[in-house]
Amino acid sequence: MDECAAKGVSATRRAMIAGGLACAVAAPAARAQFRLGDLVRGVTESIGIDGLIGGGQPITTSLGDAQWGAPELDGVTPTVPASPMTALERTATGGFMLQPGYYSYSAQSYCLHAGTHGPGEGDGYLYAPLAGSAEIVVRVILRNSVARPEIEQSTVQSLIWAILSRAKLEDLNNGLRLAAAALLSPRQLATLNRSALDLLPGNSFSRLLGQVPAPLRAVVEAEAELRQAFASGGGDFAQLESIAVLAGAAPLGPGSQVIPSGRWSEHPDGFRVRYIPSGYSQTLVEVWVEDGAAGVGREFDPSVQVAVPGNTARQRLAQSGRERVS
Repeated sequence: MDECAAKGVSATRRAMIAGGLACAVAAPAARAQFRLGDLVRGVTESIGIDGLIGGGQPITTSLGDAQWGAPELDGVTPTVPASPMTALERTATGGFMLQPGYYSYSAQSYCLHAGTHGPGEGDGYLYAPLAGSAEIVVRVILRNSVARPEIEQSTVQSLIWAILSRAKLEDLNNGLRLAAAALLSPRQLATLNRSALDLLPGNSFSRLLGQVPAPLRAVVEAEAELRQAFASGGGDFAQLESIAVLAGAAPLGPGSQVIPSGRWSEHPDGFRVRYIPSGYSQTLVEVWVEDGAAGVGREFDPSVQVAVPGNTARQRLAQSGRERVS
């Protein structure tokens, strides 16, 4: 996969970029009126508003992807106490081999939606699969972090924010670059280095930002602030968190659904799962596997699970196989 493809830039957009560059190199002198500004304008048009808020986003998982909610089970809990999930056999990727029963663990979870509010009391979350142009890189970070407990959760979160904001690898501080090198392959690291956004001058970005609907503008602005923080030599976690996690009361976001806390999702792999966050960095994950269910003997892989809130103004939460110990 080439670098643009790994970044989620569409074939049409890659063709526009590549075509412009080819003209600049190959055009004869008599026709060499090509200007860098023409290329920048072409790239700006090819990115468009969709490149900021649409399918080109690193992580696209949203409430519309959460199709497995089970409202008929609201208020239902197995009659037996939950067993620790960590007692199950672990897989090489940090997952759990499921057996019949009711299990729980406190997972280290991660903000996947900078510029939104953290979880609030009473808010319900549903299962949806991890998706987006950076799905592979985020999944690998979450999986590999299980075997690297010396890498702090705040460092893993900072790397995820760098990916969400499409920051460049060379802009990260030394600690984050070392962590990235420990968690990702050289090929995967290369995908963090460039995106078409690098070609956008400030005025073009501002023009595109003006087209973003108001409810989503805070997300785009937060991602831009994160990029700037990394580029200016920042990366202090408190600074990044203050940008990514909005304070104050959360409004009801567009397209929200009323989902009570503790609602089960019927996972397509044949078991039930629910998520009860305590802030964005810790989620109580409960899994219910009935006798004879298709989920018996299947892997529960937290790295591909996203807890999606019913209120779209709150953060989507990536899950990990690392247990959060308070």
